[in-house]
Amino acid sequence: MGPPAGGDNPGVLVVGLTGGIGAGKSTLAGLLAARGAEVVDVDALGREVIAPGGSAEEAVRARFGTTDRAELARIVFSDPGARGALEGISWPAIDRELEKRLAASSADAATDIVVLDMAVLAQGDLGKGLYQVVVTVEAPEEVRLERLVARGMSRDDARNRMASQVSEERRRGLADYAVDNDAGPAELERAAAGLWDALAARA
Repeated sequence: MGPPAGGDNPGVLVVGLTGGIGAGKSTLAGLLAARGAEVVDVDALGREVIAPGGSAEEAVRARFGTTDRAELARIVFSDPGARGALEGISWPAIDRELEKRLAASSADAATDIVVLDMAVLAQGDLGKGLYQVVVTVEAPEEVRLERLVARGMSRDDARNRMASQVSEERRRGLADYAVDNDAGPAELERAAAGLWDALAARA
């Protein structure tokens, strides 16, 4: 999956963490952070690059007439071509920011493991070559649906968002490790502990 991104510190292991919406990806990222990983929220980087002053702001505004996240979501969720155009503008900008952050992490050497929390890992080339290991978090569709509804999302919106993502099989096919998250927090905590040991052994 590309050369190590640890720069002058080859002991840094960069992990691509993914999972379908509602699967618990960010929860697992938090458990890994509690064990010493540095977590980079790639979705947050996506917001930063199109925000005022961001490196992709002007290009996104020129193409779509807005950089408002809600408006952009409305446009791209209903138009695959528009989504591809947005990704074509924002993803290279995100990659450049990731490269800077990983270089800083390598130079700082405060941790041996950096986790890229990225929902769209399996949907394209974002981050390719920057991570060496892929972890996917899984949960049954109905479990994920109920979690999203509990967060305040309508069932129709939740189903549409789930349907817009790649299949579980696609994510699993790319993953070095698959973590089940359908049995509650205690089981996920145990899974995180086992995953951490496996990652630390590779770092």
